[in-house]
Amino acid sequence: MKAKHKQMTPEALAQVAARFKVLGEPLRLRILHGLQDGEMSVSEITEAVESTQPNVSKHLKMLQDAGLVARRQEGNTVYCSIADETVFKLCEVVCASLHERLSMQAGAFGRAQTTRRPQLEKFS
Repeated sequence: MKAKHKQMTPEALAQVAARFKVLGEPLRLRILHGLQDGEMSVSEITEAVESTQPNVSKHLKMLQDAGLVARRQEGNTVYCSIADETVFKLCEVVCASLHERLSMQAGAFGRAQTTRRPQLEKFS
């Protein structure tokens, strides 16, 4: 028997799609990954993700607008932190699914398949 899912309004689905769209950019995922260990300044983030400050600032603004990143200013320095920790649960689900899929594909090519999934590092 198929489980019944709660019906979602078109507006709710649009908000879900917007959240996935924000997470659809690898640089934004790298920024989130860097912030997983705690607050960082924009210059620290820029160095960690090996990008330019204007590019990082643009992506941080998108993450902030989506409610995923919080920011605070201290003098001339802007610090960012994770505002919604649930984003890491979503990333863990996606990483586990990809791991299983890739393991099955590797098995199809005759490689030894592991029966136990290794512990995921953070959300990656």
